[in-house]
Amino acid sequence: MLYAARKAFGTALLAFALVGAASASAQTREFTGKVDSISEKKIIIDNRQGDKVSFNKLDETTVEGEKTAWADVKKGDWATVHWKFTDKPRKAYKVIIIPPKEEAGVEEE
Repeated sequence: MLYAARKAFGTALLAFALVGAASASAQTREFTGKVDSISEKKIIIDNRQGDKVSFNKLDETTVEGEKTAWADVKKGDWATVHWKFTDKPRKAYKVIIIPPKEEAGVEEE
């Protein structure tokens, strides 16, 4: 009986350790581009290479950089969104508003 209890405790402890390690190893990613649209609950970023990615806003989402509030972010702003690869759907943990990027191309005089 004591052996079975120890074995069950050891198995539970191992499972807990594996779950903790998996969540701790969730990689944070960055996606940078122009804000295509923004609402109270979601932001869509266009990286100008054909990718438009949407991220859901969380209660703990922070906004940094040139703007510091979600309500101040507007369509056309440039942003870097920090998100976790394991999230389905994607969640914005941090949004950093950056200076506008120069469009690639040749200037004509």
